[in-house]
Formats: sequence, structure tokens, C-alpha cells
Amino acid sequence: MEKNAKIFVAGHRGMVGSGIVRALKRQGYNTIVTRTHQELDLCNREQVIDFYRAEAPEYVILAAAKVGGIEANRTCKAEFLLENLEIQNNVIYQAYKHGVKKLCFLGSSCIYPRECPQPIKEEYLLDGQLEPTNEGYALAKIAGYKLGYYLSQQYGFNVISLMPCNMYGTNDNYDLKGSHVFPAFIRKFCELVEQGGKEITLWGSGTPRREFLHVDDLAEAVVMMMNNWDSPEFVNIGSGTDISIRELAEKVAAATGFDGVINWDSSMPDGMMRKCMDVSRMKALGFSPRISLDEGIERTIREYRNIMSGGS
Repeated sequence: MEKNAKIFVAGHRGMVGSGIVRALKRQGYNTIVTRTHQELDLCNREQVIDFYRAEAPEYVILAAAKVGGIEANRTCKAEFLLENLEIQNNVIYQAYKHGVKKLCFLGSSCIYPRECPQPIKEEYLLDGQLEPTNEGYALAKIAGYKLGYYLSQQYGFNVISLMPCNMYGTNDNYDLKGSHVFPAFIRKFCELVEQGGKEITLWGSGTPRREFLHVDDLAEAVVMMMNNWDSPEFVNIGSGTDISIRELAEKVAAATGFDGVINWDSSMPDGMMRKCMDVSRMKALGFSPRISLDEGIERTIREYRNIMSGGS
């Protein structure tokens, strides 16, 4: 991407989108186009067409999506499927129709089958049944990848697709009704310490294992791949290592200063038991994450506490 190229980052207010904007600015890209949801509804085809006609971006990074934690995904499958399909269909197809040079589609590791060999290789896609608790979201992300792949095969549209593991970090969503496990733990343990609490009960058994990556590492990977990867075959983006939910809770508890009792409610759903991706392709292309999980936890706790104290 040329430094003065017009780059549209869809979803710039979210954790991933805002991280990508920061990474682009750090690397000297100075013509970044953004729109709030009020300014541009990506589910509205006519609005998206009008946007492409008016702005004519040269590059597009699609970080916009309807996202949420296990309970939101489990109870609102129709919305997660429909809204993500609408966003993807409009942004990707109209980018092709309006002459965009290259588009980056961001998916998720949840696209893989529930019972998947570990670590998960890219070729395992569609080899088995999806995890039921987030099937709607996963189906949408698979469809988004396939749309880009087909446009590349049939019409030569330059689309790359990246499949990140569980993300966390700056500008995450800490609303307990819809947040993922990492920000939920950050908020719960910070509040416990502030309130002097000595006991907490967390959902599930704590045994599922998850792979985590700081959003700043993903953002750097996106920019690097936009400059160095031109295949429609998707690439796993992650740390290549995983940790149990129980271990994550213990790490966050220790980092916040919580020294009480952690209980587990095994009557609540665990989701997929393990998701650790093979990142050989990513590393072969020249990218490796820089932020360790321990460093990321400490950084995120500081940021959350700063937000809660009224800082920016």
C-alpha cells in the first residue's frame, strides 16, 4: 500500500478497527477513511454503494462485525448470522464492483469444527460440525471468506482473509452482557479488588483452552499482510500457544491483586473445548507477535483502571 493511498477501515471504533487505525498511523499512512455507524450503515446496500462512489477508497480493511461473548452468541444466532452476512456482502462485493485495489477480510478462529485436531491448520476448515454456541457467527465468517475467495478466483479481485484467535486489549468491550471472556475477567477482578471482595463464581468448568493475541499484534499483522500477501487462501493469525480459562482467571486475579476464592459453575456452557491454531503460515510470511500474554494482561488492567478513574 502506498503511504498516501486512501484506506477505508470499516469498524474503526471497535477494538480491532481502532487498533488497525493506530498501526496505520504509526507506519505513516495518512489518508485513512472512517465512518461511524450513524454516518454509514454497512447493512444498508444503497448507503454502501453511495459511500464507494463518493469516496473511491483504494484499499479496504473490513474489521466491522457484530460480535459478542458466549451468551450473546448462544441466544442471538439469527442476528449474528444475518447482520454479519449483510455487512460482509455489502462491503466486499461493492469493493469489487467499485475498483478497490485490495481488501482484507477479518474472520475468526471460530470458523473451525468443534472437534478439530490441535493445533488447527488452515486446511481443517469445513472438516466437521461447528461449535453450536457460536454457529451463527461462524457460518457468517465462513461465508465472508468464501465470497472473497470466489471473487478472486472468478474475477481476479485481490482479497486476503485473516483468521485471528481470541483478541483482547485496548478499546475492548467491558459490558458484561456481551463481552468476551478476557475483558469480562479484567472487569470482574478489578471491581472485586476495588470493593474488597473475597470470592467469585465464574461460568463453566474452567477447563476449555483458548489462544489469545493482543489487538496491537493483530493490527501489525494486518498491515504487514496487506503489503506482503496476495493469495485468497486465508491465514491463521495468533500466538500459537493456548491457556486454560482457569489459568487465565488465575493470572488476571494475581495481576489485579485479588487473593480470594475462585469458584466455577459447571452448569454453564463451556463452548468449544480447545482452540489453538497452527501459525506456521503466518510465521513463514514473516510475522510473529511481540506482546506476551502476561504483558498484555498488565497493560489491559492499567488501561481499564484508567478508564474507570476517568482517564482517557
